[in-house]
Formats: sequence, C-alpha cells, structure tokens
Amino acid sequence: MFVPPHYSEVPELMSDLEKFLNDEEFYIPHLIKIAIAHYQFETIHPFLDGNGRLGRLLITLYLVSNDILKKPSLYLSDFFEKNKAYYYDNLMTVRLTSNLTQWIKFFLVGIIETSKASIQVFKNIIALNNDVETNRLPKLGSKIENGQKLIKQLFQIPITDSKQVSELLHISPSTANRLIKKLTELEILSELTGYKRNRKFVFKEYFEIFH
Repeated sequence: MFVPPHYSEVPELMSDLEKFLNDEEFYIPHLIKIAIAHYQFETIHPFLDGNGRLGRLLITLYLVSNDILKKPSLYLSDFFEKNKAYYYDNLMTVRLTSNLTQWIKFFLVGIIETSKASIQVFKNIIALNNDVETNRLPKLGSKIENGQKLIKQLFQIPITDSKQVSELLHISPSTANRLIKKLTELEILSELTGYKRNRKFVFKEYFEIFH
C-alpha cells in the first residue's frame, strides 16, 4: 500500500530528520517530537529491512538521551504489536492527508499504556525480590550470603548453570551444584533442559514477569 521515497531522496530526508530531532530553537514537547520523528522515519523507510525495529529503537534512544528516561525501560514495541492494524492505519492516514493529530493521539495513548505496564513490572520485581530475600533465602542458613550474591546476578541475567555459579561465587563445582539444588527446592530456580549433564537453570518467576 505504501511506496517509500526514491532512494536518491533519502540522504536529504534523513538530514532533515536529524536537524528536526536536534533543533532547540522551536520548542516542541519531547513526546510530541518523537511521535513526529517516528512517523517521519517510518515514512522515509531508509533501509531495505529493519526499519520498524530501528524506528522503535529511535524512540527509546531519544527519550534516554534527553533525560526523559534514565533507563531504556519504555517498551512501545509491545503496544504497537498488539495494535498493529491501528498502528499502520494511523501512519497511512498521515501520509494520505498530512493530518498528524490522530497519529500523535495514538502514539501518546501508547506511551500512557506502556508506562502503566512498565510501572507494574517494576512493582512485581520489587515484590518478588522482597519475597525471595525475606521468606526464602533465610532457609539457606550458612549459605545465605552466596545465595544473596547469586540472586543479585539472576536479576541481571536470569539463566545460569553450575559453572557460572562456581565462577561467580568462587566456590567448587560440587558446592555450586548443592546451592543450585537448594534454590531449586526453594522454587527460585527451575531446570530448563531436562538433561542430566550441562543443565541450565532459570529464575522462572522473574523471567515470567516480562511475559
């Protein structure tokens, strides 16, 4: 349905987009500005593939670089995917009518809904961390310190194995396996592979918060 600009026009169009993003002479609220910029990038369509991913990444990078976000924690891709038909319809409406209003409204609704979902994710992570720290790790007894170090790592990388645990905590492989076994019994870790050797374990409750 949509035919992008001729490739010979792309350098000038991308230069114009760059100037718009960095212009400070005329004040435009950041969320309005990145809504317009996202539309413009998707309409320039500068690459053969990956324009959608890059256009969504542009939103996050812009918000982080302008201190609207401290971390890249606003995942608009999920909102666009769930509302894919509306997403494309609103983009096409601007292309056909030059009316940005409906697109900007749609974009801002996405910001609101995604922000609410992100806040809930953070609340769920805090609740899980409190539960693990207060109710489960004390059951490790003398191994609690190693358990706390491992949990801190699992909140960054939720999949691990005995070799990684051994290297992280500077303990023997057999000690690492016993700690993993105890964390499995406490329902903190779950085995992923179904193998008897080279097994991988996941911090399942944390992992599932993002689904």
